[in-house]
Amino acid sequence: MIKYKLKCKVCSINFDSWFSSSKEFEKLKKMKLLNCISCNSVNIEKSLMSPSLLNTKKKLKSTENQKIKEVKKKLKEYQNFIKDNFDYVGDNFAYEARSIHYKHKKRKKGIYGKAKIEDIKELNEEGIETQDIPWFNEKEN
Repeated sequence: MIKYKLKCKVCSINFDSWFSSSKEFEKLKKMKLLNCISCNSVNIEKSLMSPSLLNTKKKLKSTENQKIKEVKKKLKEYQNFIKDNFDYVGDNFAYEARSIHYKHKKRKKGIYGKAKIEDIKELNEEGIETQDIPWFNEKEN
């Protein structure tokens, strides 16, 4: 994982985001899937940042450990909310989203599931609003 400091060229806000690799950042930027957290513009650029190196011989400071635990706890709360209030459609997310959008298929709950980046891009181009959220399995630390 790599963390980038990003800057919106429209509203000049700075914000951080995590990516699996520098190639993943470039891929998402090219597909216009990166947007500003303030004005929703896709005119985003990386700003210079110093590398953050972790010495494997030293443990993370307790405050850093606490921050990580807090973030994981909050993510887990979001996941539980989604599991309780939405229907899981697995790998059929794109199909189900189109069914709801085009066929006006009524559902008692919203849906969540898995989709490829290409599918998400196509859904957005079709005017079907989606949201990506980080997801981790309960068995992961």
